Amino acid sequence: MDADAKWMQHAIEIARRGIAAGQSPFGAVVICGGEVVAEAHNAVLAETDPTGHAEVRAVRAASRALGTIDLSQCTLYSTCEPCPMCFGAIHWARLSRLVFGARIDDARAAGFNELAVSNETLRELGGSGIALVPDCERSACAGLFAEWARGPAPRRY
Repeated sequence: MDADAKWMQHAIEIARRGIAAGQSPFGAVVICGGEVVAEAHNAVLAETDPTGHAEVRAVRAASRALGTIDLSQCTLYSTCEPCPMCFGAIHWARLSRLVFGARIDDARAAGFNELAVSNETLRELGGSGIALVPDCERSACAGLFAEWARGPAPRRY
């Protein structure tokens, strides 16, 4: 298993913790120097916060852990292609790489209110230098939506 697959599997486990906690099926992990710096799952419903997405929460936690807003030495792994808000946070934190599994279209198909704007389009329009690595463990990541839908009380937003 290569490093990207390894860290995406970790993000998948974080998403599963979120599902078990009654949250939506999204997980993110920030890796710097081969180590986990931060991890988070969506907590939109638990925190009554529409910005409580896994990627934003992971960027916030990584910045606190490292004592800087410059995360240019880090990679963020996300189980789903980040929404424009999350991509903005990733861009502003200057993460060097973004590796994601499922696509925005997968989240939309699961009933989430996602803006149908790809990260590639956002990267091009914004002139961002983030290296994008799409479709890492995509099948497993997209499968999180089905796991979540079978849960006790899946709530879309």
